[in-house]
Amino acid sequence: MAVRVRPGAGRDRVGGRYDGPHGAALVIAVGAPAVDGKATEAVRRALAGALGVRPAAVTLKLGATSRDKVFTVITDGDEVRTRMITLRDGNGPA
Repeated sequence: MAVRVRPGAGRDRVGGRYDGPHGAALVIAVGAPAVDGKATEAVRRALAGALGVRPAAVTLKLGATSRDKVFTVITDGDEVRTRMITLRDGNGPA
């Protein structure tokens, strides 16, 4: 799952699309600074919350020091993928 991180935001927010190096990415803004992995951890937790999965089900695959990241989400169904697309593309209530 491609993600574009906006660290240091005024508030945490999950939603929006960014066409980045890993394809269409879900935009996640977090208040945490981009220092010592704090923003990455905040993004991981925000992504888990938005998708309705445990934080342990979300792991970073690529982009530890980049704003463009790829996460793996372990899940049993297509609901999580559908929710991610809805959050990214705005097709219906999130």
